[in-house]
This record gives sequence, C-alpha cells and structure tokens, in this order.
Amino acid sequence: MKAAVLREPGKLVVETVPEQELGAYGVLCKILYGTLCSGTDTHIVDGIFPFTQALPTIPGHESIGQVVSVGPNVRHFSVGDLVTRVGYCPPVGSGLTATWGGFAEFGLARDHWAMAAAGINRREWDAYRVNQVIPMGIDPIDAPMIITWRETLSYLRRMGFIPGASVLIAGSGGNGLAFAAHAARLQAARVVMLGSPSRQPTAEALGCTEYYDYRQDAPFATGTAAFDFIIDAVGRQGTLDRLLPHLKPSGTIGVYGMDDLEGNSLNPRNARGAIRVAGGAYDEEETHHEVVSAVQRNELRAEPWIGSAVFTLDSMSEAFTAVRKREVVKALVAFR
Repeated sequence: MKAAVLREPGKLVVETVPEQELGAYGVLCKILYGTLCSGTDTHIVDGIFPFTQALPTIPGHESIGQVVSVGPNVRHFSVGDLVTRVGYCPPVGSGLTATWGGFAEFGLARDHWAMAAAGINRREWDAYRVNQVIPMGIDPIDAPMIITWRETLSYLRRMGFIPGASVLIAGSGGNGLAFAAHAARLQAARVVMLGSPSRQPTAEALGCTEYYDYRQDAPFATGTAAFDFIIDAVGRQGTLDRLLPHLKPSGTIGVYGMDDLEGNSLNPRNARGAIRVAGGAYDEEETHHEVVSAVQRNELRAEPWIGSAVFTLDSMSEAFTAVRKREVVKALVAFR
C-alpha cells in the first residue's frame, strides 16, 4: 500500500509502506477521501507544527475510511461503514510514525466502545473516540468536513456560545469559516470576520453579517463595536491584544489557531473590564451527532470549503500548491 511520507521538512513523498497489524479491536478501512488544510497540514510539512511525530511520519488528520475488515472483538463497526478520522498505524519496527496518518490508502480505526466495555485502560482507547460512524446517505466526498465542523463546534460550545450573541472571528481559513457557519446557524446576532478580501463572498454566503480586510489597522472604532465572543482562528502573535479592546466586559476571547502556539500573549490593560479566556480544548465526539444532523438537514455543506477540484495521493504536491495559493480553502484528496 502507498502513503505520503514526510521524510524531512518540505519533502513529502509517496512511497510503499508496510501493511498494518489489525489487532483484536482494530477496524481496517480503505481511505476514500481526506482534506488538506492550510493550518495543520502545511505546518507539518513545513516543519513548524508543534505536535509532529518523529520523522519520517505520515500526516493527514481529516480522512474518511470505509471498513473492509474488523478484528475479532469489534462490536460497533461493520464492513461497509464510513468512519471518521482513520489513519495509518505504522507496525512496530517499520521506522515510521504517524502524525494522524490520514494520507494513506488504508488506515485503522479502533472499537473504543468495545475496549471500554472490556475494562481496558482508557489511555489505550481514548484517542480513538474520534472514530465515529457516518450514517448512510451522507456523500463520502462531503464527509471529511465533518471533522472540521466537529472540532470548531465543540470549541464554540465550550466557549459558552448562546443564541443572540455577537461573534468576531479573526481568520478566513477553513476553521474561521467553520466558526462563522456555526455561529450563523446557531442564531448569532452578529457574525463579523477579519479575513482576506478574496474570501469575503464565501464568508457572507456562510452567514457573516460584516466582513473586514484583516490588514486594516483599526477596522472598528473603539467603543462602538463590542463583541460577546472573539475567536482567533489563526493564532498569530499580537492578534489577541489587537482585538481585546473590542471585547465586551464579561465577554470571552480565545485562540484556536496555532501559527504562534507558544508566542501568544494578552495584555489585560487592553480589556474593557473583567473577561473570560477560553483554552484550546475541544472534543470531537461530543458534537459528532449534532454535526451529522446538521449535514443531513443540509445546514452544513462541504462545497464552500472544498470546491470542485479533486486531487489524488500522487498529486499531493499540487494539492498543497492549491492551498498555499488560496485557490481552495481545503484541498480534497481522493485515495480510492
């Protein structure tokens, strides 16, 4: 089988990798589609992502697989099921690691429900709660976006979002647009975005009520535009302090993006009063069913993020180029 292997920063090569070991609770999947994002994936390839495993490693965290075989103790997955967040698991002695491992022809999920019921230590199955079944009727091409939507919705819920709130989002990438779509769908009073001018039509189609070029020094007049929630979807140093004067007293501000993960700072003197600071935590499992229901009701559609272009494992370099040039928000890769 083939996978895209990062041998060194900037060098992602497609090569043959060893077969995976199924195990008693393993779920072997043919990976159908995945998306490549401008945040995590480009950071991994560029060598600046803080959680990259030791090289050589196989990236990819937004892949959808279809079950082809299951281990003897599997109870909750069946052949033919579509499963989220499937990734290659390098066998012992292969010399490879996986930074989620979604850029491969085959990947493994785990029946975490069965493992929990058997009394296995949570440390061994907790990470596999991201493996969830997608109901029939959802197009596999659209399914990778469920992963982005789950993450961002969980983060927004944990911030304490309520209908009627006002939200300012810094960043018009895949995550920023997802936050906007969720906020609009959940009846925010205002959904305002600071982003690239080219993304304004997409953001407005997803529900943004106001849109501003992120390069403007002061897009809002201090004292006239205050928000209940501010989300930095890029995570660039200096953004928090720039936006903090626009947060209402008792409002919530948080950093979701990872551009400068260890370099973000916040000067409380810039705040209008006491504020809440949201951490970076989210849990995909807790919003899986809500997102799936929204997709089934056609409230969330993948097309604004992935467009019409479809790349392949052998054209990964073109996919990265399309993302870097902002030709697509996320590049859709077909592995089948």
